[in-house]
Formats: sequence, C-alpha cells, structure tokens
Amino acid sequence: MIAIAIDDEPIALDIVKSHASKVPFITLEAVFTNAFEAIAHLQQHQVDLIFLDIKMPDISGIDFLGSLSNPPLVIFTTAYAEHAVKGFELNALDYLLKPFSLSRFLKACNKAEELYSLRKKSGGIVSAPEHFFIKDGYEQVKVIVDHILYIEAAGNYTLIHLNNNSSLSTRMPIGDMQLLLPVRRFVRTHRAFIVAKNAVTRFDKNQIRIGDKIIPVGSTYAQCLQEF
Repeated sequence: MIAIAIDDEPIALDIVKSHASKVPFITLEAVFTNAFEAIAHLQQHQVDLIFLDIKMPDISGIDFLGSLSNPPLVIFTTAYAEHAVKGFELNALDYLLKPFSLSRFLKACNKAEELYSLRKKSGGIVSAPEHFFIKDGYEQVKVIVDHILYIEAAGNYTLIHLNNNSSLSTRMPIGDMQLLLPVRRFVRTHRAFIVAKNAVTRFDKNQIRIGDKIIPVGSTYAQCLQEF
C-alpha cells in the first residue's frame, strides 16, 4: 500500500516514518508538514492510505478529509481524543491517539490492509461500489448495495438487512462495514446502526423508521442525521 503522512510537527512525522518502515506492506512515499502541498501530491499520485493529523495551523485534518472528493483510506493521528466521533463520521479507518506505540500503529495498518484487500477483491471500486463481498462461514457472499435497507451490530456479528426480508451475518465490525458503503447513500445513526438513506420512511431527532422497523438515533450521531 502506498501511503503518505501529514502532520505540522516534524517529530510526529519522524515517529510515523519509523513505525511505517517496520510494516512490510506499507510504503510511506512522502511526508508533509503543509497540508496544501499534500493536496497537490494527491492530485498527481495514486495514494492508498493517509496518516493524517487533526490539529494543524492552516486547515484541520477533518476539513482536509472533507475536502477530498475521492479520499483514500485515512488513519487519524492526533493528541486530541475529543475529535474521534467526527473522524469516524467521515469514515476514518482508525484513530491513533498520540503518543501511540508500534503495536497500536501496526494494528491500524493491519486493519487498512484487510480493507484494501477486500476492496480489491470486490472489483477495485473504492468510491460508490455497486457490490462487495463478505465472509459468511467458509463462503464469500456477494452483497448488492442497492438491496441494503440497514445494517445492525449484534454482539460479535454484523447483520445486513436486505429489501427481500432476508439478512446476512458477518463477523466484520460495523465500522469496517461502513467504509465499504457509499457515503452519499448511507448514514450512521447510532453506534449499532447504519441505514440506507433512500429506505428511510420517516424520522425525528430520536429515531428513524424503515417500514415497521424503528432505529434509534444516538446523541453523538444526531448532527450527522440532521445534515441528512
């Protein structure tokens, strides 16, 4: 995987470079203290993963990510835990709180590599895929994005509820599942629920309905639902 790192602190970039050099499937091809130079780089080069700081002087990492029309995978690296929820609303893959260890860094990279490989198996489509595959037992099952009504976290499983009154189960965490979905067509309403926007029949500040199904709206996701 081709990666870049963006952080206004050179010492923080040195740590990312050191950690990345020990991960065999990560090639850190460039680092930037200036986010706008990174934007220019992204316009000219294919990048699979960004290690992105949040608190930067000219533009925040959250605003930077929001400005990208077709962003690669993103792992936030920051000293400020209060931005985690907003980061995950923007489909950040992981959130490394400084100072982070090599083992924690490796865990985030493994997560990125797993999702990167899954996307390649699903046809290499990163933005607005029409389908993807999930593992169900010993089989890989094709999921048509247009058939999804909502997705639900249930213990150690994630349930995908479809428009033919059937459902699929997988051990993929719901956060990873969210990264496979087109952002414009799905919204996270709760830590345990993602819904297809076009399937919503009614909603208020506390809950939404998809047919007869009532789905709660978590307080940390209320702003995201209001924007929808």
